[in-house]
Amino acid sequence: MIEACGQEQDVITVILGGGRGHRLDPLTRERAKPAVPIAGKYRLIDIPISNCIHSGMERMFVLTQFNSVSLHRHLVRTYKFDLFSRGFVQLLAAQQTPRGEAWFQGTADAVRQNLDIILESRGELVLILSGDHMYRMDYRRLLREHLCTGADVTVAALPCAENEIGEFGAIRVDAAGRIVEFREKPKDAAACAGMQADPGLLARFGVGLDRPYLASMGIYLFKKAYLRACLESSQRHDFGRDVLPHAVTGGAVQSFLFEGYWRDIGTIRAFYDAHMDLVQADPPFHFNDPDWPFYTHPRYLPGSSLNAVRINRSIVSEGTRLEECTVERSIIGVRTTMTRATVRRSLVMGADPYPPAGPPGSPPLGIGEGSLIDGAIIDKNARIGCDVRIANANGVAEAEGQGWAIREGIVVVTKNAVIPDGAVI
Repeated sequence: MIEACGQEQDVITVILGGGRGHRLDPLTRERAKPAVPIAGKYRLIDIPISNCIHSGMERMFVLTQFNSVSLHRHLVRTYKFDLFSRGFVQLLAAQQTPRGEAWFQGTADAVRQNLDIILESRGELVLILSGDHMYRMDYRRLLREHLCTGADVTVAALPCAENEIGEFGAIRVDAAGRIVEFREKPKDAAACAGMQADPGLLARFGVGLDRPYLASMGIYLFKKAYLRACLESSQRHDFGRDVLPHAVTGGAVQSFLFEGYWRDIGTIRAFYDAHMDLVQADPPFHFNDPDWPFYTHPRYLPGSSLNAVRINRSIVSEGTRLEECTVERSIIGVRTTMTRATVRRSLVMGADPYPPAGPPGSPPLGIGEGSLIDGAIIDKNARIGCDVRIANANGVAEAEGQGWAIREGIVVVTKNAVIPDGAVI
C-alpha cells in the first residue's frame, strides 16, 4: 500500500515481455528481448523489476510469448519473495483459451488477453512497463502526479531536443500537462510544429528550455476501469499507436516529465551505445548506486583472476580469468576467459558454465591468444580461436556469416558460436 496526495493506493504492475525482437537480431534468436544480458551480469528485465521493488510496487505480472524459456528460468531463479510479503513476479505466457486461440498481436492485445487476471488483483491502478528499457525511476513520483491530477491514465514523458524527438512518439500537452495529441516520430520542423511544451510546465519539473519536446517512454499508469474501456475494441493492438491516441479523445490523459537517463534498447546500435555510456569517464548511467541497486540472479562466483592485465575505463564482472590482456572501454561479462588478447570498445557477455570441453577441434570457451576484438558484441558461450580479428575494418553496415552478423556496423558474434583460429570479420 502506497500513500500519495493523501490517498493510499495498491498498484499492480504489468511488464511487457516483448515480441520477436527483430531489430535486436541476432541477440534475440534464442531468447526473448527482456532476457538479453546487459552490463556484464544483468538482464534487461532486471531493470523494471528492480525499479518496482524499490518503488514499493512488488506485485508484478510479466507477459511473455516468444523465445521465453531463458526469461522464465531467470525470473523463477531470481525473484523469490518472503512468505509474509504480498510481493510476487508471476509469468503470464501466451496461451489458447476458450475465448481466443491467437498469439498476442501487440502490447495492448497482450494485456487484453490477460485482462481478467490483471483486474481481479487488489487495487484500482495498473502500471504498464516495457521490459527492454535502461533507466532508473521511482514510480511513486509517477503515482503522485497521477493521483494529484485525477487522471484516467498518466504517461511518462522524456524531454527531448528537436534533433532527438524524431526517433520517438511525440506528445503535445497543454499548460497543465494534460496530453492533447500524439504524433508518431515527427522528422522535420513542420511535423514538430506546435509540439513544444509550456515553459512553465518544464520549469515545474526542472527541465531546461533546450528540450521542449516530450517523447512517450512506454510507461503508463491506468485506472483499472479506464484500462478496460480502452481495450474494449479488439482492433487496438498497440498502446502507443492505437490505445493512447484514442484515449486522449475520451479521458483525462496526463503527462509525467521524467528528468533522467533513459534508453530504448530496441536496436543493436542502441544496445551497443547504451553499453558504451556505462564506460565513459563520467557515465550518465551506472549500476552501482547503493541507494537504488539493480537485482539479478545471485551466482556466488569467485573474484576475478587478473594477471599482467592492462584495463582502462572498463567493467570487469566476477568470475573472469584474464591473462596478459588489454581491455579498453569495454564490458567483460561473468566467467569470461581470455589469454593475451586485446578488447576495445566492446561488450563481451561471458559464459554460462565454466569452460567445458567443446566440439572436437573447436577453440576453448572464451577469447584465444593474439585475438583482437574492437567495436563488437560477443554473445554468451562464444569460442573465439587464436589470432582472430573482429573489427569490421571495412565499415560494412549489414552482413551475415557463420556464427556472426553485422548490424548497423556492429559485429555481433552469436551465442554458442565457434570462430576458428585466424578468422577475420
